[in-house]
Amino acid sequence: MAPDIVVIDYHKGNIASVVRGLTAAGGRARISDDPAEIGRADALVLPGVGSFGDAMAYLNESGQATAIKRAIEAGTPFLGICLGLQLLFDWGTEGHEDELDENGRVAGLGVLRGHCDLLPQVGLKIPHVGWDQVHLTGAGRENPLTRGVIEGSNFYFTHSYVVYDAREEDVLGTTDYACVFLSVVGRENVFAAQFHPEKSSEKGGRLMDAFVRIVEERA
Repeated sequence: MAPDIVVIDYHKGNIASVVRGLTAAGGRARISDDPAEIGRADALVLPGVGSFGDAMAYLNESGQATAIKRAIEAGTPFLGICLGLQLLFDWGTEGHEDELDENGRVAGLGVLRGHCDLLPQVGLKIPHVGWDQVHLTGAGRENPLTRGVIEGSNFYFTHSYVVYDAREEDVLGTTDYACVFLSVVGRENVFAAQFHPEKSSEKGGRLMDAFVRIVEERA
């Protein structure tokens, strides 16, 4: 039987397109909000909907955050998408006043080093919405998630926040809009994209296919 890929539902938007993308790539994907099922899954996908503070509040209150971190620590393959990438890092600044600490921050999952903040205000339209290029790093050209990606390929973005101060070795790809920001990361069993592969046509389908192959090889 094909590995069980759980798309995590944190009740912030429609995530059916992520399931369709994984299914089209040959994966056996389903949606769940149950921390126990998240903990038992062969692979996890955290999609990108909502705001950093709102999402972390639900992940913490529901028990999903603990289940996600334990699964990652156990070696379960994980793919974050858009906000799902940002939540992997130490903290973010997007949230309502009651969600922020005295430093104006919301604690993230802390799986990867770095923090999430607004794109620089340099006269470009924010949010950054539309197709833009991804440039692979040396690590990206070797990583199983991205080594099949053609340098400079366009993917679909929609975001206002980006990650700063990540480990250089975790960065698989970058994009230049208002600043050069990381658009793909990977570290051991953890992978994530700032863009939406499920909305990125053939190129996004290749990335989803690569993740499904990773899951199959590690199951």
